[in-house]
Amino acid sequence: MATEDAGAATIAAPSIAPGSVSESEFAHMVDDALEAVGGILLFKMRLDEAGEDRHVAAASIGDGARRQFLLLSLPVTGGKLKVESASRSNSPLAKLAEAYVGVVEAFRAAA
Repeated sequence: MATEDAGAATIAAPSIAPGSVSESEFAHMVDDALEAVGGILLFKMRLDEAGEDRHVAAASIGDGARRQFLLLSLPVTGGKLKVESASRSNSPLAKLAEAYVGVVEAFRAAA
C-alpha cells in the first residue's frame, strides 16, 4: 500500500473496478486515504488530462518542515488511485496545491 512516489508519505492507493467513478466515490476514497495518515484535503476537481477524464485532488500531509503536498488522481473510468508528491509532479496543479494550503488553514482556524 505504498504511493507511486517513494518520496511521499505512505498512503493507501486502492483500485476501483472499471466503470464510471462518481465524484462522491472519488471524494470518499480520498477522504479515507487522508484520514488514515492525518492529511488535509486542499481541493478536488475533475479535468481532462491528455484526452482522459480524471478526478484529481490535492492534499497536505505533515506540518512545518515535514509538510508534503500530494496529488491524487483516478481516471473517471476506474483503475488505481495514483498518488504523487507535488514537488516531483509535472502537473500544473502541483504549484496550486502549495499555494492553496494557506487558504485552507485560514478557513479551518476561523471555523
